[in-house]
Amino acid sequence: MSTEPSNSKDPKSVYDFTLKDGMGNDVDLATYKGKVLLIVNVASKCGMTNSNYVGLNQLYDKYKLKGLEILAFPSNQFGEEEPGTNDQILDFVCTHFKSEFPIFDKIEVNGDNSAPLYKFLKSGKWGIFGDDIQWNFAKFLVDKDGQVVDRYYPTTSPLSLEVHGALLFKKFIFFIYININ
Repeated sequence: MSTEPSNSKDPKSVYDFTLKDGMGNDVDLATYKGKVLLIVNVASKCGMTNSNYVGLNQLYDKYKLKGLEILAFPSNQFGEEEPGTNDQILDFVCTHFKSEFPIFDKIEVNGDNSAPLYKFLKSGKWGIFGDDIQWNFAKFLVDKDGQVVDRYYPTTSPLSLEVHGALLFKKFIFFIYININ
């Protein structure tokens, strides 16, 4: 499994983590500084797979040039709905959904073997049942400074983030837009 803090045992932001992407390459999340991140645990065989990938693709297409990055982390912890290898996962996502956002190494998001990145993400944005991720497609909105600003349940459509998380999401996109131009 792939998520480890880069330089710190007490990470201060998501930028303190280096992870493996779906092809096994190290990715330093500090490369995303200044961007809004939507971090999602994904699965290929979930009842919410189609609607979430379609929505994530639409959101990414609309905002990627304005500073949004979607980071997808496959996990097989919920109903064994992501049983494939990284190669199979990448093939599925690229073939069926034509997703352009990064797909990372398969991880665990709950329990003793939870990826350190997910421990960090959950540390301040709890769900209704505590800090555990309830199912596939839980979403974390991270600001351009690498801080978690909101958490969305698996049933929250990616497209509804424009409405439900609208003030925060549009505010950060607006700030990025101003900083770029």
